[in-house]
Parts: sequence; C-alpha cells; structure tokens
Amino acid sequence: MAGRWIEQWDPEDETFWRETGERTARRNLWFSVLSEHIGFSVWTLWSVMVLFMGPEYGVDPAGKFFLISTATLVGAVARVPYTFAVARFGGRNWTVFSALTLLVPTIAALVVMEPGTSYGTFLAVSALTGIGGGNFASSMTNINAFFPLRKKGWALGLNAGGGNIGVPVVQLAGLLVIGTAGATHPRIVLAAYIPLILLAAGCAARYMDNLAPVRNDTGAAKEAVRDRHTWIMAVLYIGTFGSFIGYSFAFGLVLQTQFGRTPLQAASLTFIGPLLGSLIRPAGGWLADRYGGARITLVNFAAMAAATGVVVYASRIASLTVFLVGFTALFALSGLGNGSTYKMIPGIFHARAIAQGLRGEEAAARGRRISGAAMGLIGAVGALGGLAINLAFRQSFQTSGAGTAAFWSFLAFYAVCSALTWSVYLRRAAAVPAKPVLGHAGV
Repeated sequence: MAGRWIEQWDPEDETFWRETGERTARRNLWFSVLSEHIGFSVWTLWSVMVLFMGPEYGVDPAGKFFLISTATLVGAVARVPYTFAVARFGGRNWTVFSALTLLVPTIAALVVMEPGTSYGTFLAVSALTGIGGGNFASSMTNINAFFPLRKKGWALGLNAGGGNIGVPVVQLAGLLVIGTAGATHPRIVLAAYIPLILLAAGCAARYMDNLAPVRNDTGAAKEAVRDRHTWIMAVLYIGTFGSFIGYSFAFGLVLQTQFGRTPLQAASLTFIGPLLGSLIRPAGGWLADRYGGARITLVNFAAMAAATGVVVYASRIASLTVFLVGFTALFALSGLGNGSTYKMIPGIFHARAIAQGLRGEEAAARGRRISGAAMGLIGAVGALGGLAINLAFRQSFQTSGAGTAAFWSFLAFYAVCSALTWSVYLRRAAAVPAKPVLGHAGV
C-alpha cells in the first residue's frame, strides 16, 4: 500500500493547527476509532462465545476462563509490535492491514464454533482473536502523533473510548442472537462482523493519512524501556485498563458461575458495565486535561477500592443486586481511569524534556517521540492485567466456587496503585514547586 503521506506536521504551531492540522487530525481520529472499535469486538469475541457453550461443548467454567485468558494474553503481547508498526509502515497503511487481518480469527471461529470441536482447537482460535487487542496500541500511537499536547487528553480518551465500545457492542450482538435465535447459533454473531471488518479497512484506505515525520526510532524505544516512569505508568494502567478488559471478558462467566444465570440472563447484563466504562473514558481524559491526570487518577483508584469492597460484601451475602451495583461502578471507574492515566503519559515525558533544558517545539517533539514508544509498552503491560484478573477468577472459582478471594486481591492492588500515584506524581510535585510544568502537562 503506497498510501498518502503528509511530509510536514507540526500540531503545536497554532496557525498550522487552525488552518490545516485540526481538520486532518479529526478525520484520522474518526476512522481510527472505527477500526479500533472492530478490533476490540474481535478481541473480546470469546467473552461472548463462551455464553453459547452449553454442556454439549464439554468445557467447564475453569476451561472457559482459560479460553478468555488466552485471548487476553495474545492481545497484550501483540501490542508491542503493533506500536512500532505505525512508524514503520504509516498509520493509514497499518490501519488498513491490521483491520483486514481481523478476518482471520473471525472466519476461524465461524468454522469451528460447534459442539464436538476439540478444546485445543478452541484455544488456538481464541488465541487468534488476540490480534484485535494489538489494534489499540497502533491506533493510540498513531493518534498521539496527530494532536498537540493540549488536546491529547480529549483525543486519546475519545479514540480509546470509541474503541472500547467494541466490547459492549459485540456483547449486545450476542444478547440479540441468544434472545432471538437462541444459544445454539453463535455463527450469526461471527458472520455479522465480516462486512464490518471490510468496511473499517475500506474507510481507513480512503480517508486516513500517513505522517512522514513519524519514523521508527529504536533510540526512543530504548529510552522508554530505561525510563522508570514507563514502568510506573504500566502498573497504574494495569489497574485501569487491565481492570476494564479483564472484567469485560469475565463478567458474563462470573454471573453464570457464581449467581447461576442462564446464557440469556447473563448476556442481558454483561454489556452494561463495558458500555459505561467506554462512554466515560473521554471524560477521564477531559478531567485530566482540566485538573491534572495524577489528581484524577488518585481519586479514581480510591473509588475503585471502595467499589471492590461493595462487590466483596455482595458476594458474602449472595446479593445479585448489590453485586451489580458494585461491579458496574468498577467498570465506570476503570473507564474514567483509562482516560486519566493515558493523558498522564505524554504529559510526563513532555515535562521531563523541559526538565532536561528543552523548550518549545523541541521539548514537544521529544515528548511525542518518547511517549509514543512508551505507550505500546504501557498498553501491553496494562493488558496483561486483564490476564491476571481472569486467572485470579479461575483460581478463585476452582478453590472456593466464588470470586470473593479474587476481589480481595484486586482491592489490595488498587490500594497499591493509589499509594504509587500519590508518592510519585503528587507528593514530589508538591515538594518541588519550581517545576509547575508537571501539573500543566497533565501529570
């Protein structure tokens, strides 16, 4: 794909941004959202497929949790190469290619999704859907390069939130099929996504652009790996996005296993949390733009710990109503935290460039360079949090028949994230008032 290449791009120049940049950036954002949206739907296909897998499939709850864990793991690993593919091939070109590759896991699932298929085959096909998780990393890296620092919170939040909505949409599709055709027709869901994948690829080819100034920079990747803030933010992102994707995969299975819901009953509830978490994500970015990413993130983790306490209480008294209130709050808060943590990343590296003596466009360019590389690593590690959540649920249900032990471990982790956010990004900033740029940059 030769594609369209933009040779000059300077979003920090207000005249350029007003006359040319904003219109182009927004066009690329909308079609990036479409492709990423479909990618998320394909990545989380097995959170829906397991609801169709009745006793005739011969797969127990632990086996189902392992299926969705496999998809989560592959999606997390795929994010690293997908991050650097944008600079190597161009944002437009890679979006077209990565969208088309989604046909592979979708068609594979369409072929094998029936009783009598071996568990090993299901595992292999579930692993293939992981490539949909990689789309997030390439999309975020691409959009990060299009927007100026002052707009990144909103743009990245909207891009990620629109992509995340792919999770509840595919779950709603599963609900529609189970409610109308019944739980024996999973292929209807899969067949519906084939034309949508082709639509996303076609729109990317027609309407998106490649940025020539964005080039693969192994030096930036090495710097990002060596910088401790990359790994600190990765831990925080485990707490936000890892929670969102882990709960999205597991919610329906938890309802079936712990509360005895039927496939239709589970499907009718599963989509609500991911939908709220997706819709609120841009608000997290906007709040971080306005009040500082670290402040919003700290409050958010404290609220997530409180919501987890509600879920633990609901599990003890076996109240589905209270459980749904707490779990839905967890979804909404994980989405809000997604937006605020991702806003922090470019702000941190821009502030560090200024602390190193750079100014103006030079500082902004360095911030974009390092943060673009760091985003893929942070996104990959964060997605591994979803794997940890699914494995924790699997172990908890195997040993006690309930998810209570898993929720206790999640509560403890949110407390760690709160302490880390305060000690690194708020306490130090308050102690060194000579560097107010930290607050301005979204940190």
